[in-house]
Amino acid sequence: MIRMENVAKRYRTAAHGEVALRGIDLSIEAGELCAIVGTSGSGKTTLLNLMGGLDRGYTGSVTVDGQDLRSLTDTQLSDFRNRRIGFVFQHFSLLDHLTALQNVLLPYHFLRGQSPFGDHGDQGASARARQALDQVGLSHKYDERPATLSGGQKQRIAIARALFFSPRILLCDEPTGSLDTKTGQQIIDIFRELNTQGYTVVIITHESRVSTAARRVIRIEDGRITADAASEAA
Repeated sequence: MIRMENVAKRYRTAAHGEVALRGIDLSIEAGELCAIVGTSGSGKTTLLNLMGGLDRGYTGSVTVDGQDLRSLTDTQLSDFRNRRIGFVFQHFSLLDHLTALQNVLLPYHFLRGQSPFGDHGDQGASARARQALDQVGLSHKYDERPATLSGGQKQRIAIARALFFSPRILLCDEPTGSLDTKTGQQIIDIFRELNTQGYTVVIITHESRVSTAARRVIRIEDGRITADAASEAA
């Protein structure tokens, strides 16, 4: 599902170049639930950004769901991210003036090319957004705005948005980092359930409660993979 070969990334600064990733070789198979862990500045978020096509400035090869990301134009890469990868971030990235349903519909409004909903158009998209909210237990919150919701509910909306096009891959950057222990566990349980449904889930985290729930834990330090093993949950 994800294959990285000899991937290196260097950030250029005025004084010198800073190396973020150093010759990463990594394969993640379809249906895996992986946690990528490491200290601050270890390169784990950079790694996730390259997997998600959010950064082109690297050497080596990144292939996601059978697609060589380097071969895509900027427009094609944007559409690939929108349709085939679901992103979940720590701080939700919701638009406060939109309802939960409207936030989940955002990927549809950035759609290029043929709609997957055919002649049903907007009606089909709205039905899919409701279905995604139902998947995360928010069928009673369609018309609520983020300001009226808890942190856990906001993160559920963000997950529903990531699920909108039913991508095969979910890439998550510290998705429980701003949540309390109980709420964070509920979000972890959602990811585990989605994984049993066939989603490939990759989670960047510094929290042991997340890595313990994963089936595979990949440790990165100083831009290198230093450990890669099945977790006790496997």
